[in-house]
Order: sequence, then structure tokens, then C-alpha cells
Amino acid sequence: MERKALNGNQLKVIAMAAMTIDHVTCVLFPGYPKVWWILLLHIIGRMAAPIFWFFVAEGYYYTHDRKQYAGRLLVFALISHFAYNFAFGIPFIPFRTSVFNQTSVLWPLFWGVVALSVADSERLKQWQKFLAVIAITVVTFCADWSCIAVLAILEIGQHRGNFRRQMTGMMRWVALYAAVYVIFIDPVYGVLQFFTALTIPLLGRYNGQRGSWKGMKWLFYVYYPLHLFLCGLIRVALHGNIGVMIGG
Repeated sequence: MERKALNGNQLKVIAMAAMTIDHVTCVLFPGYPKVWWILLLHIIGRMAAPIFWFFVAEGYYYTHDRKQYAGRLLVFALISHFAYNFAFGIPFIPFRTSVFNQTSVLWPLFWGVVALSVADSERLKQWQKFLAVIAITVVTFCADWSCIAVLAILEIGQHRGNFRRQMTGMMRWVALYAAVYVIFIDPVYGVLQFFTALTIPLLGRYNGQRGSWKGMKWLFYVYYPLHLFLCGLIRVALHGNIGVMIGG
């Protein structure tokens, strides 16, 4: 049997590197050109989101204080809204240009934790849980990775311990996201979303350990808005104050 050799910190570093490559490519080459090596850079970028979804679900399971965990994600989602929109030239006030990509992925990551709490609640009836999740998908639809991030986190968290079912469920929601991309935004980049599957072998090697450095979670919280701010500076320096993201 293959040794599971990747800890949580190592996987998060891979996700941060893939995310950075994707975002820098967006601001260097606006409009998602159909050049093979630019597509390749965006394919690498597809490896980031599933790792973040996976570890939000893991964080929900391991945290000693779920309210504090959710609150931390909410605070950084609000901070990162401005960094994300500055990075890609999206107005800070949503829906002036589109209904897509109006805020960062941290917004649905926060709501993913809320959705897991709803699903685990013993006080709510099944129909109440269903309506609550529907409401959450509505308020997260406008974000990066849309409500798909929430639904993927739910899938991963609710089937913890069954890796095959986690990944099958995640890719089912990715397929829906890809279909929306194909129909409403860009067909080539819709198909490109399926390359999130490249992350599955990496997550399959997760050894269940966090890693020795406990500061990784804070590194991500600081790094995420910081790298977006730097992307914004690159965008303005190269292209002026224009939007660079399709659907944004």
C-alpha cells in the first residue's frame, strides 16, 4: 500500500502556490486567452480550491470552538473582499458588472462551516436544514467558486472517512460549476474546471496529521489578502484600472 506522506501543512502550501500561479496569471494575461501555456497555468491553479475545501471541513471537525472558527473565516472574508476586488478590477460594491465573481472564495468557505453546523444540528428538522442550505447557496452564488464551494465542503464534511464518496460528490458539484461556466462565461474555461481532479491523488496521500508548524493557518489568513493586494498592484501597473477576470 502506498504510504500516505503528505501532512496538512504541506498540502496547504501546494494549494497556496497553485492559487498564486492562477491569480498572477489572471492579472498578467487578462481575459483568459486561449494560449496553451496560459491554459496550463490556470490548470495548475485548479488544484487550489479542493484542498481549501477539504481543510475547511477538516478544520470544522478538529476545532475546539466552531463559532470562533467560523468567526475568523468571516472576518478574513470581509477583509479579503476588498483585496480580491482590487486584485481583479471588480467594483467593491457587488453586482455592478456581473453576478459572478463578486467577492473572494473566503465568503463561501465561511458559509461552508455554517452549512456543516446546520447539517449536524439536532434541533433543526430536515426540511429546515434543506431550506437553510438553499438560503446559503443563494448568498454565496456571487462569490469565487460560487455556492459550489459550500456544497463541496458539505459533501466532504458529511462523508468524512469515505474518501471515494467525498471526492465523487465534490466532482459532481464541480461538473455543475463547469456547466454554468460553459453556458454563461466561457466554454474553454468551463471545461478547464474539471482539472480540479488533479488534486484528488494529493488529497489521497493526506496522512491525517496537521504538520509540526502550528502557524500555518495564520500564514494563510495573512497571505491570502496580501497576495491579492500585490496582484492588484501588478494589474494597475500593467493595464490600468480595468477588470481582468471573465465574469467579474
